[in-house]
Amino acid sequence: VQLQASGGGLVQPGESLRLSCAASGITFDYYAVGWFRQAPGKEREGVSCINAIDGRTFYPDSVKGRFTISRDNAKNLVYLQMNSLKPEDTAVYYCATGHSSWCPSTRRYYDMDYLGKGTQVTVSS
Repeated sequence: VQLQASGGGLVQPGESLRLSCAASGITFDYYAVGWFRQAPGKEREGVSCINAIDGRTFYPDSVKGRFTISRDNAKNLVYLQMNSLKPEDTAVYYCATGHSSWCPSTRRYYDMDYLGKGTQVTVSS
């Protein structure tokens, strides 16, 4: 199983980015998919997850209302739409999935079975 996050870049505060997570060797249809990030000197933080069965989504307060996770099962892709970006959103973003249809209640998405290579998001004026 391989996951690859893409779509990162350098943006100014208030702008938007859409990250994509592509998978090979696994079909997202049946499994929860999460996103987490890690900034230099900071702990990893789960920023979003989507259940496979009911499509329920999860966000921490730090990104709620600004980030939206979605999935395109036909393309086997999961997206993270990030709006109103702030400098504190600067981090490497990773996607993750595992052999469960449900997002981890711990929000430790970095503990899921498969982690992808990250994509850098930098928010700076």
